[in-house]
Amino acid sequence: MKSLMFIILVLLTGCVSKDKYVQWETEAPASFPTLTAIGYAPLATQPSKEPSHRILMAMQASKIAAYRELAEQVYGQKISANSDVSEWLLTDDNVKSSVSGIIRGAKVVKTYPSGEFYVTELALDFKQVWQLYEQQNRPKRVKEVTYF
Repeated sequence: MKSLMFIILVLLTGCVSKDKYVQWETEAPASFPTLTAIGYAPLATQPSKEPSHRILMAMQASKIAAYRELAEQVYGQKISANSDVSEWLLTDDNVKSSVSGIIRGAKVVKTYPSGEFYVTELALDFKQVWQLYEQQNRPKRVKEVTYF
């Protein structure tokens, strides 16, 4: 009977939670890469009759294309493919790609016309990205735990 009570006492003390205080501190990565991306947009195919409007539209389109390239580098690209075969012949082959993500902290390095295209060059410094992320999300690691 005493041994049974001892076992129950040991099991119950294992279930008791201890109060604790956890102190956190942030930890920076060892190095920060800088990514670059270039976006191109054709001037002639922009949907406007005015040359000045086509230039402005191409500027915006090339910037969006450069941001897409940065998002591909940071988040990757999702590829979906489907092939149909009938009587051992390929009848249909579809490949789709998509990119999804948020780019914060990118800077326009250059934007300029080049022949029939408008070009935008972007740079993304991950040190700045980390600082922006740290301000918003405060990534942390355990510095010290004190039990009471």
